[in-house]
Amino acid sequence: MNRRLTSSRAIGIVAVLAFVVAAVLFGFTAVSTEDDAASQQGFDPVAYVDGVWDDLKTAITDNAVPLADVLNRIQPDSQGKARTEDLTPVAQELGLITTGEAHVYRVKATGTVTDVATDSSKGSLGLTVDGYDGPIKVRVYVGTRIPSDESSIRDAAGFIEFGDFKEQTEYGKAASEINKRVVAGLEAAGVAGKQAQSLLGKQVTVEGAFTMRTFNQPEIDVSEIDLVPVELAAQ
Repeated sequence: MNRRLTSSRAIGIVAVLAFVVAAVLFGFTAVSTEDDAASQQGFDPVAYVDGVWDDLKTAITDNAVPLADVLNRIQPDSQGKARTEDLTPVAQELGLITTGEAHVYRVKATGTVTDVATDSSKGSLGLTVDGYDGPIKVRVYVGTRIPSDESSIRDAAGFIEFGDFKEQTEYGKAASEINKRVVAGLEAAGVAGKQAQSLLGKQVTVEGAFTMRTFNQPEIDVSEIDLVPVELAAQ
């Protein structure tokens, strides 16, 4: 009986020593039950955007530059393209350049709505911009949804970084939820989807953002820009 107790005690001591050695060599992190539960629940894009939405909109509207100023600085060739090396100084002065080398512009404009295309859920309207008479066409998204790869509003905030998230999926979910808020704002203003038909031929004001993706691209097609609005209203 004593031999069994001694053997059990020895095994227990060895196990404890093995645990201590492993902890010293590899380290371990104590996780509270609350943290563990939050980890299992995963990223909540709705809660995240609830916390940043007001600051995000303010960052765009307070830093918006006239869209006409941006467009007048871009000189497309006969195929509607411009060299990335020529676009970069414009972005450095009037916009933002992301870590992925995308050029993001926070802009404001007044103009006339020339057409409204709402046959699909990715509806948009054409806009002639006051102060610009060049060849670049401008379209403004009006929903009822924003394309899934569109991240202009997220990136235009200037304070939402990829490193703030655990993985690419979370970063993408944040952009998707932000786009839903954009559409919700357009709906509240009565200009989302087919409602935007009421803007045809009218003067409007718009504030928002657009992106030019330049990574690994010596030339960019600048014949048309797609603007995501955080504010859109008839004058």
